[in-house]
Amino acid sequence: MTTITEASTSKFVRIQEGDLDLQLHYNDVGQGAETVVMLHGSGPGASGWANFNRNIEPFVNAGYRVILMDCPGWSKSDPIVNTGSRSDLNARALKGLLDAIGLDKVHIVGNSMGAHSTVAFALANPARVGKLILMGGGTGGPSQFVPMPTEGIKLIGALYRDPTIENLKRMMNVFVYDTSHLTDELFQARLDNMLARRDHLENFVKSSTANPKQFPDLGHRLGEISAQTLVIWGRDDRFVPMDVGLRLIWGIPNAQLHVFNQCGHWAQWEHADTFNRLVLDFLTH
Repeated sequence: MTTITEASTSKFVRIQEGDLDLQLHYNDVGQGAETVVMLHGSGPGASGWANFNRNIEPFVNAGYRVILMDCPGWSKSDPIVNTGSRSDLNARALKGLLDAIGLDKVHIVGNSMGAHSTVAFALANPARVGKLILMGGGTGGPSQFVPMPTEGIKLIGALYRDPTIENLKRMMNVFVYDTSHLTDELFQARLDNMLARRDHLENFVKSSTANPKQFPDLGHRLGEISAQTLVIWGRDDRFVPMDVGLRLIWGIPNAQLHVFNQCGHWAQWEHADTFNRLVLDFLTH
């Protein structure tokens, strides 16, 4: 089998969706009859590939087509200053992408910001979603137990404002439970991604200044989501505490929850093998 690489699967598309007129970057992997879209989180230097590189091949080998969308303002997608709901912005961008490449109905895996965006997309386009997998996000609501903003969210803000290797390490050391897997190569790759697009960093700060509440609380609308939903959380998440995940279970009628012990905000990376088996089983049955 040909090795799957970021470069060999890299594609660009121009989308026009409402007031959006943007070039989006995405990776397109596999040939399956069903498609899984994976939506990344909001950390500086994030991309679809960086967030999900431990998950792509197992999904492709299981027979799925995998689409990794770089959200507007991240990686190789166009820059943007966002003054409204970023959840809705990303949902509109995803609709534009799916329309442009001719996909009608997809399963969606969303991590953190990607989970907020997945919920927004499902609410706006209920007929276009199959099953949903939400990790570390989805409502934008407050924790009942941990002061907001959380430790991790504060560290993300500091990193956006001062993108140094020291600030990156501070954030990543809170991001995952077991920091022994964080290599110098991983840190350097992430820093290089960040510094390659300083416009993205600056625009995120401008957006947050213009509208500090980029991810509005959609808790009151969760009951509208009829899709089968798997909520996955790390017990030790220091960015979005586990009780926020319980709100998704209370709100979404057809939702179930899996909690990983010894796991931070990056379940699909920290517990990749179990995560892949769990989600593939959920999609299949």
